[in-house]
Amino acid sequence: MINGGGGVDIIEQPVSAEWEGVLVRPAGSAGGRRPGVLVLHGSYGAGTLRRCRVLARAGLMALGMRWYGGPGQPPGICEVPLETFSRGLDLLRAEGATRLGVLGLSKGSEAALWLSVLDRRTEAVVALSPPSVSWANMGPGADGLSHPWRSSWTWRGEPLPFVPLDDTSAPGEPAGGLVSLLGWYEHSLRLQSGPSRAAAIPLERTAAEVVLVAGGDDRTWPSLPAAHALRERRAASGLPTVVVERPLAGHRPRLPGEPPATPSTHLDYGGTDAEDAALGAAAWPHLLAALVGGGQRA
Repeated sequence: MINGGGGVDIIEQPVSAEWEGVLVRPAGSAGGRRPGVLVLHGSYGAGTLRRCRVLARAGLMALGMRWYGGPGQPPGICEVPLETFSRGLDLLRAEGATRLGVLGLSKGSEAALWLSVLDRRTEAVVALSPPSVSWANMGPGADGLSHPWRSSWTWRGEPLPFVPLDDTSAPGEPAGGLVSLLGWYEHSLRLQSGPSRAAAIPLERTAAEVVLVAGGDDRTWPSLPAAHALRERRAASGLPTVVVERPLAGHRPRLPGEPPATPSTHLDYGGTDAEDAALGAAAWPHLLAALVGGGQRA
């Protein structure tokens, strides 16, 4: 047991020998049945435990898990079975979760959005710096190969449609600065109009509550236009969507209670610590309302 700050004790426990993951929940008699949230990291795989602690201090049962690069998993984000995340929901339900939600960042948000569409048990989805389409793999698959481009995800053994990245426009190594991937993603999306339509994440098919969080200075990929596109697709079906945005925030929104992100030595994520924290603070009440449900706090 550790003190979570503000007088709130939390309990951390490993989930199983099979997974590299941790379940974090409030301690004491009030730490029993309560809403559960699966917390998915992005491509760099850091910060999940800290985020789980923040959510547990707010009264949620939070499960963080490694979903690539571990034993029996693809070494990269390449044809990762979305059933991996369904097993996370299974565990939360087995632990007594009264409501199932998923929160993901970046590539983790891509998985979270798809999970909300394909696993109907998902009652809330929070996507931090989301895409609006499925992108190609990042790194190698189980065969050790990164190219040709393949889907990041599979469902029931079949790869999902995806937008490939244009190798001719890939950014080079930085000359004393940080690399922005934004232009690469924007160009690839314009170039592949057919695949991009097929790879659009059909968020209008989920019954989950949806919260999208994006910064206008995201220099990794176009998350704010993506959030707007997802909202428009849902609005066309008469569905509500919460979009929280700040024009000067970057790719890594910071929730209240989280420490500043580790400075990057290679990639340009955009934003500033102050703007990223302001975006996270603005999103906080909305994501809690969705994850807890019924407009109540745990």
